[in-house]
Amino acid sequence: MDKTSILWADDEIDLLKPHILFLEEKGFEVVTVNNGDDAIEQVSSNNFDIIFLDENMPGKSGLETLDKIKSLKPEIPVVMITKSEEESIMEEAIGSKIADYLIKPVNPNQILLTVKKNLDTRRLVSERASSNYQQEFRNIGMALGDRMSHEEWADIYKRLIYWELELEKSNDPSMYEILTTQKKEANKQFGRFIEDNYEDWLQNPEDDAPVLSHNVFKRKIVPVIESTDDPVFLILIDNLRLDQYKILKNAFGNYLRLNSEETYFGILPTATQYARNAFFAGLMPKDIEKKYPKLWLNDEDEGGKNLHEEELLGELLNRLQLKIKYSYNKITNLKHGKELVDQIPSLFSNELNVIVYNFVDMLSHARTEMQMIKELAQDESAYRSLTLSWFEHSPLYECIKQIAEKPAKIIITTDHGSIRVNEPSKIIGDKNTNTNLRYKNGKNLNYDKKDVFEVRKPEDALLPKTHVSSSYVFIKEDLFFAYPNNYNYYVNYYRDTFQHGGISLEEMIIPLITYSTK
Repeated sequence: MDKTSILWADDEIDLLKPHILFLEEKGFEVVTVNNGDDAIEQVSSNNFDIIFLDENMPGKSGLETLDKIKSLKPEIPVVMITKSEEESIMEEAIGSKIADYLIKPVNPNQILLTVKKNLDTRRLVSERASSNYQQEFRNIGMALGDRMSHEEWADIYKRLIYWELELEKSNDPSMYEILTTQKKEANKQFGRFIEDNYEDWLQNPEDDAPVLSHNVFKRKIVPVIESTDDPVFLILIDNLRLDQYKILKNAFGNYLRLNSEETYFGILPTATQYARNAFFAGLMPKDIEKKYPKLWLNDEDEGGKNLHEEELLGELLNRLQLKIKYSYNKITNLKHGKELVDQIPSLFSNELNVIVYNFVDMLSHARTEMQMIKELAQDESAYRSLTLSWFEHSPLYECIKQIAEKPAKIIITTDHGSIRVNEPSKIIGDKNTNTNLRYKNGKNLNYDKKDVFEVRKPEDALLPKTHVSSSYVFIKEDLFFAYPNNYNYYVNYYRDTFQHGGISLEEMIIPLITYSTK
């Protein structure tokens, strides 16, 4: 294994001989120079793992040398050493992306600690994460063997996400693979949990049912509106999973103060047509169809299925006797997003501003249909990274920055999540059966019963009944429905794509986050 290579630039380098010998005895290779120009020359022609740089040198100053080094090799950590504690120097050095700074006089152990902190942190964090997850693996495994409540299931999912994000930073693919297997087992047990409890939640909502899509507005959003004189911005990012929110959290935190992090359960099907309409109507799909027949289209009907969310929201506010001024904006492309940025100042006169942003859903569909996007988001980690990259350069982020300039409350949520599907499950249906890969609604459906949650009487799940013999089936775990016709092509096309509509932790346990402006 190559020695760790250190470059040390200091005009009094001869006085630091004991420090150099100490580092060499510890197995480091140390190259020394006594001015900025020589430091730059060394960096341009050699590879170093870390650089110690004196701030006060004749000729090129430490800060000037730092700028040049960062332009040559920005990835090398640079530790600034200075005699001065002057704040402006520290701010300038930190702004130039130094890894650390030390105040003279320094002792050898300080130097050694700094080297380890900057070069060994990743290894130490990785080892600690792997060790800690081994204990957590046992705890989660024991919990999965118990009868759990919906609150406990939400907690398990949050813990799995936490470890997924921690372990992907580490260099331990075997431990990440174990987590993936445990997550798969969790989804298997979660499917049984939903099968055992879902219809009871709907029929007997007072019996410890979770907050669901159709009552989240009344139970969680109305209290925020009624508790503040500031405008409330409700931002629903379509198809945003809890893990994706977690990697956006720092970006939100740059401008907003976190008030609460909660989750709610998406209804079945976990598809936009059902879940988002239920969200804004405050009603289950069966009741929307009955109460507002002109505002609901069934699976087999022609036309857009989410064209009346604003009217459904208006009806909900009337039923709740919430007489407030509100706005509703649905963003489906970049042009609409930029127009919304310009509108933000005028929205502060409303008590409620609803913004529906469709990008993440479009990203998941594009990943299915476009090979380039599939390569960019080849796994869960890359999919999250692509979501973050979009968000940081999106009009939505610009909107949030503008909102942050005035007193306001912001609620971030979604209508459903998605799961990366891997294995097909054969199904047979007639030509009127819907095309979604995670749920089917139709007559005379033929399927593998062990793979699905069957709802033979749609009214039991408060879903529309389009025909006398209509039924619904929701697929579980990471499966997807495939027809026997042209089976191999179909399976190869859709395997390893992100889909929604069925039963999984990723699709059903949904972020509901409240922020206030700073």
